[in-house]
Amino acid sequence: MPRVVIVGAGFAGYRAARSLRRRLGEQYETVLVNPTDYFLYLPLLPEVAGGVLDPRRLAVSLTATLPGVRLVLGSVHGIDLAARSVHYVDPEGHAGALAYDRLVLTVGSVNKVLPVPGITGHAHGFRSIPEALYLRDHLIRQVELAAMTDDPQERAARLTFVVVGAGYTGAEVAATGQLLTRSLLRHQPALRDTPARWLLLDRAPRVLPELRPRLSRAAARTLSRRGVDIRTGTSVSMATTAGVRLTAGEFVPTRTVVWTVGVRPDPLTDELGLAAVDGRIRVDEFLAVPGHPDVFACGDVAAVPDLTRPGRLTAMTAQHAERQGKAVARNVAASFGHGTARPYRHRDLGLVVDLGGWTAVAEPLGVPLTGFPAKAVTRAYHVIAMPANRFRVLLDWMADAVTRRPAVQLGLVRSSAVPLGRAGHEAPRPPAATVR
Repeated sequence: MPRVVIVGAGFAGYRAARSLRRRLGEQYETVLVNPTDYFLYLPLLPEVAGGVLDPRRLAVSLTATLPGVRLVLGSVHGIDLAARSVHYVDPEGHAGALAYDRLVLTVGSVNKVLPVPGITGHAHGFRSIPEALYLRDHLIRQVELAAMTDDPQERAARLTFVVVGAGYTGAEVAATGQLLTRSLLRHQPALRDTPARWLLLDRAPRVLPELRPRLSRAAARTLSRRGVDIRTGTSVSMATTAGVRLTAGEFVPTRTVVWTVGVRPDPLTDELGLAAVDGRIRVDEFLAVPGHPDVFACGDVAAVPDLTRPGRLTAMTAQHAERQGKAVARNVAASFGHGTARPYRHRDLGLVVDLGGWTAVAEPLGVPLTGFPAKAVTRAYHVIAMPANRFRVLLDWMADAVTRRPAVQLGLVRSSAVPLGRAGHEAPRPPAATVR
């Protein structure tokens, strides 16, 4: 039976697996290799850190929603393109290998870490459920410890929260995090008159530079009204246990640094020896890797030419990744003689940014929206885009609107378990691999 192996179950990999199974049926084997048994709906991750959503809402079961697709739990550490085999290590450290007839690389991206002294030891990224759970616990813990101390300087440092990167993730983390700490302070008698200080830093001249200026200004006004100190043209030059030094020279005492400056392709791509553009695997408009007709790549890991903007690459967004997953499934099926291959072409349908509470900024189909209308569009989009768990997400949103958020630490994730810069696929390299 011909076998298609898909590496990675992000937006691109999940959609590719789902579409391939429908197109090829039972005469072909579709195998999905992923370190976890779920697809993570990343856009709502800030609401997990903010205590709005249960983390299970964002974890979509692969086996339940991809019938007929064989799931192999494992972290891929090598691919032999000549032998057509994928080598991985399962969660218990056992080595394995999979032969393939077609390979689809959708390993996605990881946190981009810049060479800032001390940043890897004192900051945390934000691209996984463990990182979101850790941040939620950390925010609650800092408020509780601030209430315990009589030292005004220590209290101020614990109630100062620094978010580096004012793109989509950074703006949403600052927005939801500020609302959470404000709620926590109300129920701490010793801190009722002590506001939390949130700093949002970015080297860009404005927050959310991907949006048109009008929406960027609206988002900045919303955050500023809540007390978020926005510093554009500014970043961190050094991080220590006591705080961070800004590029402008100011030292900010803090115990919390959230790193959201961007992403880079998964380091696995560096080991393949394939032509790349800024670390992304070069592919043609059909999402095929030149010189390797049996290998395809899409999503954040692939440098996909943007046919709507000649000479440029598609952005590393969930919108493009999901649609490229669908397109690569069609073209892989065509390589087996089922259907006709088509070039990938998609014009951006717009962007949504949730700012917590009842506010958001959105640009559906080029129409700028702010405030509650944008919030309604944002939540409607997420409900439609999620492949499962929609009803439970709606229940959590309704509960958050009428009840107080739980303010207890779960203690499930320690700081050492979520170091900044660790790639999701990393695992011990086995001494040998066995073909399965």
